[in-house]
Amino acid sequence: MQTDGHTSGAAEDPLVAAAKAGDKLRVKQLLEEADDRCQGDRKDPTAAFAAALQAFHTEIADTLLRLGAQPADVPPEELPSLRQAVDFGSPALVDALTHSSIRHRYPRTELNAMRDLARAWHEAGTEAELRRRTGSSDTIARTRVQDDEYCTVGELTLAGTTVRDGHGAILTHLEKMLGIRTSCQELVARALERDADHTAWSRAAIELSHRRQPEAWATAETLRADADPLRRLFGAELTRLFEVFADSHDEEYCVLAVAALTDWATAETDPTVLAEVLHGLSSYQGPRAEAALLLHTHHHVPAVRRAVAAGLGTPPHSRQPSDAAHQALLTLMNDPDTDVQIAACHSAGDIANGDRALTDTMASLLDHPERRVQLQAVHALARHHDERCVQAAERLGPPRPGYREDETYYLEAAWRYERPREDTSPG
Repeated sequence: MQTDGHTSGAAEDPLVAAAKAGDKLRVKQLLEEADDRCQGDRKDPTAAFAAALQAFHTEIADTLLRLGAQPADVPPEELPSLRQAVDFGSPALVDALTHSSIRHRYPRTELNAMRDLARAWHEAGTEAELRRRTGSSDTIARTRVQDDEYCTVGELTLAGTTVRDGHGAILTHLEKMLGIRTSCQELVARALERDADHTAWSRAAIELSHRRQPEAWATAETLRADADPLRRLFGAELTRLFEVFADSHDEEYCVLAVAALTDWATAETDPTVLAEVLHGLSSYQGPRAEAALLLHTHHHVPAVRRAVAAGLGTPPHSRQPSDAAHQALLTLMNDPDTDVQIAACHSAGDIANGDRALTDTMASLLDHPERRVQLQAVHALARHHDERCVQAAERLGPPRPGYREDETYYLEAAWRYERPREDTSPG
């Protein structure tokens, strides 16, 4: 558990100080500046990683881990204990402390004890256990926080003590580490205690989808037929992940998943569930999947249209979209919802055949008021070898400080396009 006064003072190194303060943007800016000064030799983020963990800034620690931090280089005494992490209820903190490079630091007896601790929190309920430990009947302050790069958890503060409600996800993680096979029903129950953005939900879905066995598939099928939209939503994500984690499109559970999602798309009435179902078709392009997507091109809910737009990209071996898909992409690139426009532009870029109607519509997005739309349009035009990407990239300028990693992805397509043109220019 984290209590008031858990962190104090300021580290001398600016990167460590930014990590300790919880300033993710500054952390990324400092790493970029170090890259520039050292001509490509990135500053070691390991000390900042340790500082972020000590301050319980788990999202920053997760980012630093992705950017090269080495947990094995941090002495155990400079990290929170595993018991502190479990009590705090942060799945990301537990993940960092049990990283593959330092997992050997914990004997099985300790992992068993931590599993029992996580189960105790989970079974008691975060609020009830927090009240028991603090002895306070005051009002609990609640908020939602980013725990890692992708998932959020609830955070509760009472009598100067702060905890997160990720104990169910931690329990799932520790059981997997210990080789304990949790029942499908229990994993579903843990997921449905939370919402779709919570770590407990995603962790249960991933664990179940990796079980390429009849029992797990039957669980997805049962959820699909449930009257409760929340249960169907979890079933849709689980079915989608069966397809995502398949070794090939010919794998048994991939075939089953695509068939189920395609049929499901014609019958689902809940927009949130429908969007998840359609997202499940985005990496499998075929006539039936395309027809299921096109059925919802004009859906009244933007999230559904975004799923349609994302699913209409064409794989490299088949460059030509159908006439209906072509028209849908033109329509969706002019959608009133910005995220729909971005998804449609991305899919149009996937086609990469120089189609004039598509490239002209992409080029119209270069004047969009939002930079993220302009970036996507530059990238898509470059993939179509359309020279309009070059001037547009020049107008956008270099990636913004703190956003280099993301924006470089979009701009470098135009840079790659420009280099051959420069090489062939008369000298």
